[in-house]
Amino acid sequence: MATKIRLQRGGRKGYAFYSIVIADARAPRDGRFTEKIGTYNPNTNPATVDLNFDRALYWVEVGAQPTDTVRTLLKGQGVYLMKHLKGGVKKGAFDEAALQQKFDAWKQSKDQKVSSVCENIAKSKKEAAAKELEAEKKINETIAKKVADKKAAEAAAKAEAEAAAKAEEAATETPAEEAPAEA
Repeated sequence: MATKIRLQRGGRKGYAFYSIVIADARAPRDGRFTEKIGTYNPNTNPATVDLNFDRALYWVEVGAQPTDTVRTLLKGQGVYLMKHLKGGVKKGAFDEAALQQKFDAWKQSKDQKVSSVCENIAKSKKEAAAKELEAEKKINETIAKKVADKKAAEAAAKAEAEAAAKAEEAATETPAEEAPAEA
């Protein structure tokens, strides 16, 4: 029986979620499987992989053939690096302590790269939000200035109308007062 390490689709329409499974090569994609060794969620940024490392390493060493996507995921998690390092231990190139040290150094650098990517994404989102806020403030300021100018123009027009009305009242009252005084 040829075994494959493949993805089994789950989730809803438009929001795929995958299980990483060990299955017979003849089984359909979402059909029967031997063992579930992890999950893969491509919807997060960066994509989330939850893997049972020991079982994945066991199946790779036994000879299970991964699909291209799963091979990429396993390489990203360090399964193939560990297989390679264990081959070096079997050949006597180095011992178990050196194996663990090399793997830990690789894992630490990998985690550091992932965290820097996450920080850059968060930083860019924060900068974009700040730029949007600044642009919105400028728009609000221009709108507020237009409204203030309009209100000032209305107030000036109202003041002119009141002044004209007072002047007209004064003009009509003054001749009436002067006329009786002259007579």
